[in-house]
Amino acid sequence: MKRFIEHEELARDSRFIRGNNAQATVLASLPDDVDAVVKAIDPMAQLIEEGVRGTAAEPLFEAYGPAFIITVLNEPLDPEAPAAGIRLLFRMHGIFVGELQALEGAARSLWDFPDAPWEFKMNMARQCWDEGRHVQIFEKLLIHLGGEVGMFPENTFLFECACSDDPAMRVAGVNRGLEGLACDVFRDMIRYAQKTGDTVMEQAVDYVLADEITHVRFGSEWVKEFTKDNPDYLERTQNFRREVDKQFNFGGARSDRPDSAIQIAIEDRLEAGFDMDEINEISSLSSAGPKKETLRQAAAILKELHDARKSNQNKEVTQ
Repeated sequence: MKRFIEHEELARDSRFIRGNNAQATVLASLPDDVDAVVKAIDPMAQLIEEGVRGTAAEPLFEAYGPAFIITVLNEPLDPEAPAAGIRLLFRMHGIFVGELQALEGAARSLWDFPDAPWEFKMNMARQCWDEGRHVQIFEKLLIHLGGEVGMFPENTFLFECACSDDPAMRVAGVNRGLEGLACDVFRDMIRYAQKTGDTVMEQAVDYVLADEITHVRFGSEWVKEFTKDNPDYLERTQNFRREVDKQFNFGGARSDRPDSAIQIAIEDRLEAGFDMDEINEISSLSSAGPKKETLRQAAAILKELHDARKSNQNKEVTQ
């Protein structure tokens, strides 16, 4: 079996539609400037449209144009908001494929580093077992909410962020980055389930969150073990983790701001082995991104441009 595969090589069956990772890269680098956000996203309109064509996200593109990638990600889940049901399914499907990629990331960590300590391999094997259950749980939750596997495109940038040929950086990316994000998202999903009275979702996500805290702790412990007595190596590993966290902030969607779409789960992260300096650093990374009002103004402009293009296309068809 090949070691150190690229994200393009992940195997999927015919239900899955592969999305384009360029969107995630753009979101991570957006400044707090309305015009700059519009100039970054509007040229991607055709690429985004092609990526959602034939999926359940197509109506969102029709409604918002390319702005849907910031509207859907950066507005908190609200059961009373427009398109609340499709947005919930969009996030749940994203969690499902994220768990699938987490399983693949842990499995690759087990296979890619044959000289790693036995205890490390046992931790990764345990994580694979857990992630396999998580994939099943979130597939069932997706069905519970009226969705199905493959209804939205799959973006593999989560796995891409974890692709490193260094074991310390691998667990920093997978266990502390990806699984740390899971702690934030799952705590938010639990609050949503409590708000809507969905006890099935609340109990299932709470069950998975307990595993995720353990997985983050694996990363916290093994980063220290792999880099002990080597402060330069530790700093390089921390810099890699910072880059991963910057990607996972989705242009400010995850932060400690009161109006953020996903709040940072401070208590869960502390239990998992993060310290407050690291948590504050994650918060500062998102604070450097665009403010909520900036994104809302940019989304309104992007929608106007989208509507104008649609109107011109309709005129050309009727002429």
